[in-house]
Amino acid sequence: MRIVERYSHLNGEEYLIVHHGAIYKEIEEVVDSVAADRFKTKVSKEKTMPGRLLYSPGDLNREFDRLFGEREWKGRRYSYYVTTDYRTAQRLIGVSLEEQKELLVEEGVKKPIRSYKQTDFVKENVAIEVQFGKYSFVAYDLFVKHVLFYSGGVINVGIEILPMKSMQEEMSTGIAYYEGEVYNVLVHGRSNPPVPLLVLGVAP
Repeated sequence: MRIVERYSHLNGEEYLIVHHGAIYKEIEEVVDSVAADRFKTKVSKEKTMPGRLLYSPGDLNREFDRLFGEREWKGRRYSYYVTTDYRTAQRLIGVSLEEQKELLVEEGVKKPIRSYKQTDFVKENVAIEVQFGKYSFVAYDLFVKHVLFYSGGVINVGIEILPMKSMQEEMSTGIAYYEGEVYNVLVHGRSNPPVPLLVLGVAP
């Protein structure tokens, strides 16, 4: 595969170049190593393209898992406690899990609710989500998951890898694509989501 386009949000790419040049090169090498045509194995059952061979999202994800795993990228879970009070939520950002619980108890919460988010790959404070899934999954990555990991001090930049529209057209319907998701970020304004991001559009 190849990286066709790149979108840098809040200087995400510039941060990588300056602070994590080796990591950035490693990501490019992983993408280059994916032989996409090997994963055009899904036989469509959709009415609009019956019997057509499509790229398999599951097989592509497993290949990225294998290649990033060989380079010691690992999934990361971030645990936290939730609250519906804005002032308390701001106090919980950036403090340890134990301190979060203590703060909630001080606020009179009898049974603090613990939750977590999981990201695909993290290495040296850089997170990567490889997304060949539905539109809603990408929006969740960009506007929830990366933001939470960033505000929690787990990462300094988030990366989203998405198929270009040209590749998405050879996949099942409903798959997110680079051009559409970059547009969604642009219309939210220059500072939203409030986390440095690099969105990569890939194709065979």
